[in-house]
Amino acid sequence: MQGKQDRHQLVVFYDGSCEGCVKDRKNYERWAGEDGKDIYWYDITGKEDVLLSMGISPEKALRELHVQDVQGNIFSELDAYILLMKRVPRLKPLAMLIGLPVIRPCLSWLYRSWVGKRLKRTGRIP
Repeated sequence: MQGKQDRHQLVVFYDGSCEGCVKDRKNYERWAGEDGKDIYWYDITGKEDVLLSMGISPEKALRELHVQDVQGNIFSELDAYILLMKRVPRLKPLAMLIGLPVIRPCLSWLYRSWVGKRLKRTGRIP
């Protein structure tokens, strides 16, 4: 995992067994174009030991997007999305909007609720 980090500015830990997550990744790559070439997409499916070694709870990794920057800092949930969105010109305004104090808590609640329902529906959590 460390070798990948040396060549990439960001590592995105995503759920490769989630159809929507894979679709979101493809959309991001298309929108980011060249600006997305320095991102390494790491599928967390079956990688519980790797996640734990990095201090990321596997259950939390299913429920929240995690991104690691080149310094090794790990960002999760909306902070991770904001970090990714700020790199894409067309998504920068949205990144600023979701970071606003009034919007952020509401959006965070909606995000957690939506992900929880998806995981229950697919039988990945009780």
